[in-house]
Amino acid sequence: MIAQLQNQPMTSQEYLEWEEQQPIKYEYVNGKVYAMTGGSLGHNSIALNLASALKNHLRGKGCKVFMADAKAGISEKGPFYYPDVMVTCDDRDLSARQIVYHPCLIIEVLSPGTANFDQGRKFRNYRRIDTLKEYVLIEAETMNVESYHLNDKGKWELTSYSTEEPTTNQTDQNVHFTSVNFQCLLSSIYQDVIFPESN
Repeated sequence: MIAQLQNQPMTSQEYLEWEEQQPIKYEYVNGKVYAMTGGSLGHNSIALNLASALKNHLRGKGCKVFMADAKAGISEKGPFYYPDVMVTCDDRDLSARQIVYHPCLIIEVLSPGTANFDQGRKFRNYRRIDTLKEYVLIEAETMNVESYHLNDKGKWELTSYSTEEPTTNQTDQNVHFTSVNFQCLLSSIYQDVIFPESN
């Protein structure tokens, strides 16, 4: 949801102080800030569906679920992003007021303008978070979910869920986020989403 680049370079502290005074949110990467734009209604429904389901699943388990208004920090000097959904089970984050630094799960709902960034540079930065165990990318215009999970050998493994590639003649699939032992049907992630008509 990055819209436009602000030209003046800032330190991370200048960014944090400046952004508090702004009417919209900005992400911060390498001294530069990027205005955030609103997503589609489908984008919003997907994030809300997952955040609600994760919150119910994790209730009473010492974890917190956040949506798009919560900032994730790669380090105290940045970058700083606004994931669509984020889960932390780390005691250091449970009393945080401004920034989450120790998430175990980050979910991004892809928009056409941000998909390449979310899959590339943003994922490279997220991988610097030592508590991160899973990074999930969700397409908003087709039923497709890609989950990158950190395995026991410290390598990122990809599991894909898609109605375009059904398994054992099923049109729906059971999606599993191993970082928080969460399962749901692929269709439930996309509940209430209206897809664009294909030509």
